[in-house]
Amino acid sequence: MREINQYTLTEAVKSSFRTEEGSRFKFLLENFIDHLHDFTREANLTHEEWMGILNFLYDCGKISTPERHEFILLSDVLGFSALVDMINTRGGATEGSNLGPFYLDDAPQMRLGADMSGGREGATVLVHGQVRDTLGNPLPGAIVDTWQADSAGTYPIQEQERGQDKYDLRAKFVADEKGRYFYTTVLPKPYTVPYDGPVGRLLRAGNRHAWRAAHLHYIVRAAGMRAITTEVFFENTEYLDNDAVFGVRKSLIAKIEPVRKSDVFEYDLEKRPDAKFAFDFVLAPEG
Repeated sequence: MREINQYTLTEAVKSSFRTEEGSRFKFLLENFIDHLHDFTREANLTHEEWMGILNFLYDCGKISTPERHEFILLSDVLGFSALVDMINTRGGATEGSNLGPFYLDDAPQMRLGADMSGGREGATVLVHGQVRDTLGNPLPGAIVDTWQADSAGTYPIQEQERGQDKYDLRAKFVADEKGRYFYTTVLPKPYTVPYDGPVGRLLRAGNRHAWRAAHLHYIVRAAGMRAITTEVFFENTEYLDNDAVFGVRKSLIAKIEPVRKSDVFEYDLEKRPDAKFAFDFVLAPEG
């Protein structure tokens, strides 16, 4: 240890851990140390830069709450989240996309056909489709967990100080015996990712915009199937080609169609929509 230098330090750090040989933890930890040390040497990092990185991470933790996860936002804008989603998408299944910083796992359950908008201004859209497996079989009882911004591009969870209920514009639906889900909601607009914290400083320093393409968030689960976290975007809307968190995939873009007065729906809907789109979710088996 007395003869340690910048080139022998990496192996010394790795060998200081008594990790189980062949374990996933050992693999992840040692690869992280390798890349961290390689980056530090290649960049010839100064003390000021090192402290700047640590203070930036400290600020991310300081601003984070159970309802705003700044580290997820950092992961998103660096493409880290998108890369993990891409690597973990199973063949034949719906592509994954960003979880985002505003997910709550205890959203209220609503009946199929309910209106999520809560009387908000904006176009009412019918969202419907089927949840099925990779062989095309419907998945009755699948849980469709959704959350979104409003027609002004704001999540209610961001407006609690103004009296908004953080559970607005989010719900869980249980697919029917045909694996179908259907509900109405307000059509969301594009918005900027939270810009008042350290991630916002990073974007400004890098001359990057913070705009996200309009979307709906989803986590879809079914017994015996691998859950997916994804988003649905809308054809012919802004920022599809330069989404701030790299969340858009061609397969996740839906076509919105206007609802005509003569249109008759097979669903029992709480509110008649102005527009509609269909999107099917495909889940792969566990394992």
